[in-house]
Amino acid sequence: MNEIRLKRVESLIREKVSSLIMLGDVKDPRVDTSITLTRVRASRDLTSARIWVSSFGGEEATRRAVTGLNNAAGFMQSRIGREIQMRHTPKLFFMADNSIREGLAVNRLIDEAVSLKNRD
Repeated sequence: MNEIRLKRVESLIREKVSSLIMLGDVKDPRVDTSITLTRVRASRDLTSARIWVSSFGGEEATRRAVTGLNNAAGFMQSRIGREIQMRHTPKLFFMADNSIREGLAVNRLIDEAVSLKNRD
């Protein structure tokens, strides 16, 4: 698979899934419009795509959103399949992305280490 085409498909998937969520087409109450799609990685043969999700509502809100999105994945896949001209539409898998929270925790640890060093 051409790397440029793979990136273009990932970008299209992200755009289409985002618009389905923002326009309220995903009717699951667990899916809030304030979630963010942080990454999309499609397999090289385009049979599947993993989509990482983050939410400002915390880990529990992210977990609920991921569950709701995985339940609505078939609906989104069929809608994307109608709009994107591809032989096969990738199967969508949603995953929680906790990298923002983990990054903040690392920054907090660094700040604590620096403040301890400055006391000495």
